[in-house]
Amino acid sequence: MSPNEKELLEKAMKPGKDAMRLHPFYRGKIEIVPKATVRSFDDFAIWYTPGVAEPCKEIAKDPEKVFEYTNKWNLVAVITDGTRVLGLGDIGPEAGYPVMEGKAMLFKYLGGVDVFPICLDTKDPDEFIAACKWLQPSFGGFNLEDIAMPKCFRILDTLRSECRIPVWHDDQQGTAAVTVAGFVNALKLTNREIGNAKITMVGAGAANICIARLLITAGVDPRNIIMCDSKGTLHKGRTELKAKFKEKWEMCEKSNGENLVGSIEDAMKGRDAVIAVSTPGPGVIKKEWIRSMAPDPIVFACANPVPEIWPWEATDAGAAVVATGRSDFPNQVNNSLGFPGIFRGALDVRASTITDEMCLAASMELAKCAEDEGLTRDHLIPTMDEWSVFPREAAAVGMKAIEQGVAGRKVDRDTLLKEAEAIIKRARAQTDLLMKEGFIAEPPQE
Repeated sequence: MSPNEKELLEKAMKPGKDAMRLHPFYRGKIEIVPKATVRSFDDFAIWYTPGVAEPCKEIAKDPEKVFEYTNKWNLVAVITDGTRVLGLGDIGPEAGYPVMEGKAMLFKYLGGVDVFPICLDTKDPDEFIAACKWLQPSFGGFNLEDIAMPKCFRILDTLRSECRIPVWHDDQQGTAAVTVAGFVNALKLTNREIGNAKITMVGAGAANICIARLLITAGVDPRNIIMCDSKGTLHKGRTELKAKFKEKWEMCEKSNGENLVGSIEDAMKGRDAVIAVSTPGPGVIKKEWIRSMAPDPIVFACANPVPEIWPWEATDAGAAVVATGRSDFPNQVNNSLGFPGIFRGALDVRASTITDEMCLAASMELAKCAEDEGLTRDHLIPTMDEWSVFPREAAAVGMKAIEQGVAGRKVDRDTLLKEAEAIIKRARAQTDLLMKEGFIAEPPQE
């Protein structure tokens, strides 16, 4: 291992070490605080009995008024069964709780969305689906998280079709939205047309399958995609996938127009781009494979904590544009750029679902945000500290929901943008004030 690689790996390990100090210090990352006044104890007669009976009666007459009289309009459940937590696998619902809290924190600070973690003690997809349906009256939306494949597909598809509120699986749709945003800009920088781009996809899990679907929605010819799993390319001869992995089989049928049978190395020859969301590297993708690609290839190596190939190795091998999943390299493909703004937009128009087209609208707005700041090979997509990205994304998603007829509230784009800006600014200012006044304590020194 070179000194540079050792330094990078040590840097990658530091957040974990800090997490073990600070999680027990704070004993959780979120809490519930009042948002209405408590001027005196008389106010509780308004917020609770007897006054609360009046809004209850109004909601009983018109259930839609729950969005006006309660926080349902802004409350999302982050729901998991703990069967695929980060890269840790099936570690159980309790062990997944810190991730759900972290997600809640990002939702609030970046999107102004209130979130409650729900960790379900079941591995049965039918029980999971039933539990979500029972919870619908309490929430404005569901963010599914860390659910094993292949059941995550059925859970998402079923809930999207049968729930009255928007349902989203961040490991699928969130990864896809942000990846497509960066990829669209990578095509611009390398002077390629999306309809002609030839793409190799390394990894055939939930993330890459959803990325492929959204790329196709964006205009990629599915015949120009070659997807690889641990056994090689997906092609029409992989009939063993029909019964157990119908999503993979779907890719076998509609992608890989040349029906190439072979390895990752074979699949990368002459291709314009490779999008990898697979096994942590380095060494999963080799330099010589990139050299075999088309001139000025695009390389997205997004495994965490270590990409499939180090960015400098990909560049040395001829890659024109490189993206990873890490914050210490340029062009981080980060789900946190997607879900806060996308849910903000869905909630603000009371959307009944989050369609693929709404996800694509978010992708295109993210791409435009980066373009407005100036596209370079080290700046394909925005970063989380570019806060104005999130209200713009929200407005784009909300307008697409209205256009598609899945919104319960119809307003113009300027109104959506201003509302989202105000909500997000409030959330950030609230956190800053709590830190300033000491209600959020400074962490102890190492």
